[in-house]
Amino acid sequence: MVNQSSQSVFILLGLSDLPDSRISLFLLILLIYVATLAANLLIAFLAISDTHLQTPMYFFLVNLSFLDIFNSSISISHVFFDICTGNRLILFSTCISQVFFFSWFLSTGSLMLEIMSYDRYAAICHPLRYASMMSFDFCIQVVLFFWVLSFVCSSLHTLCALRLAFPDPTIVPGLFCEIYQLIQLSCSDTFLNYLLLYCNCAGFGVTGFFITLLSYVYIFKTVLNIKVKDGRQKAYSTCSSHLTVVFIFYGAGLFNYFQPKTEDHLAGRLMSLFYTVVTPLLNPLIYSLRNSDLKRSLQKSLCRRSTRP
Repeated sequence: MVNQSSQSVFILLGLSDLPDSRISLFLLILLIYVATLAANLLIAFLAISDTHLQTPMYFFLVNLSFLDIFNSSISISHVFFDICTGNRLILFSTCISQVFFFSWFLSTGSLMLEIMSYDRYAAICHPLRYASMMSFDFCIQVVLFFWVLSFVCSSLHTLCALRLAFPDPTIVPGLFCEIYQLIQLSCSDTFLNYLLLYCNCAGFGVTGFFITLLSYVYIFKTVLNIKVKDGRQKAYSTCSSHLTVVFIFYGAGLFNYFQPKTEDHLAGRLMSLFYTVVTPLLNPLIYSLRNSDLKRSLQKSLCRRSTRP
């Protein structure tokens, strides 16, 4: 039986087929989610409250922190509902909303990592021109452009998904609804959907990754020419955290979406759980542990609070 998308019954597989591990999974995911909220909000608070951190790099980092919070919330919202109630049914409106918001925030996050690499390139390769290259007005305009561009592309994906027809019922083998899964499950012509998907992956994923790598090629060439050892170490330390986050973001994403297809849906769901839940927690931890400015800002904030009467 085939129905229009708005009339089809959607069943989200989630983790409900693991009844023996329901309580432990719920507690583990809840712990990771709370830690993700706390870590990302802490970075945002420090970057906003400390005047020494009000620079372009931390402005982009605050945006990335909120994107991590949004993506994590979208991906596990129905997982909590599934584990607590055992109800795997999901409305198509909820499913398509997850597709739209996850695609929007994921694309914006990719662009944010790209502009952060350009910021490091400008700071290390053109230090005398850095203030003019990364002015406050430029940063605001770039971030707004990224949010709007990702919004438009995600809207196109969503509108094209609304025209698809699905079997009734439709079993979605994942933790939440993603555009790639819906296209694979559709019974109608999906040529336009695949075309938009590949263009989106090429524009936001592949192109962004190579632009980031190109920026770091120039950065490392400049760093190798620095004769002072302390100067090289400082340059490496300012780039290592961002480069680590870039490889985790793209590496986990490529493995999640391009892993060999098998009948073991559980392995794919666990990888999706890592990509959407664990990765947003790793990002702030990496920036916190490998960034001396954030450490000093946190220490100053704790000292101020401890000295208050």
